[in-house]
Amino acid sequence: MDKLAILNARPLPFAKVLGLKFVAASETSVKAEMVVRPELCTRPDILHGGAVMAFADTLGAAATVLNLPEGKGTTTIESKTNFVGPAPVGTTITGETTPIHRGRRTQVWQTRITTAEGKLVAVVTQTQMVL
Repeated sequence: MDKLAILNARPLPFAKVLGLKFVAASETSVKAEMVVRPELCTRPDILHGGAVMAFADTLGAAATVLNLPEGKGTTTIESKTNFVGPAPVGTTITGETTPIHRGRRTQVWQTRITTAEGKLVAVVTQTQMVL
């Protein structure tokens, strides 16, 4: 089964709440899209920072899962977000996560989130512990 099919075979409940759609996946990159809906926004109709972080966290966790040995799990142990620009309601954002480190005990991923026009929304670096 290819990596994208693995991620889409058992969608995470919270990813469904976000409306996240995985569009590409490999051991070295996971890419997803999400439409900015009003219920994910703050005022004035801009994507909430927590939604940005949740989107990125889901991508980093998914990328880690694709790199885990059989029988292992993962959890986020650290996350840092640089907010760069807004994502207004109605915007489709794209996140792509790539590895900084893929070790036996931890993995570190960096996710760049952009609008469809290519404007940078945020850069998120997170550390996943291998359980």
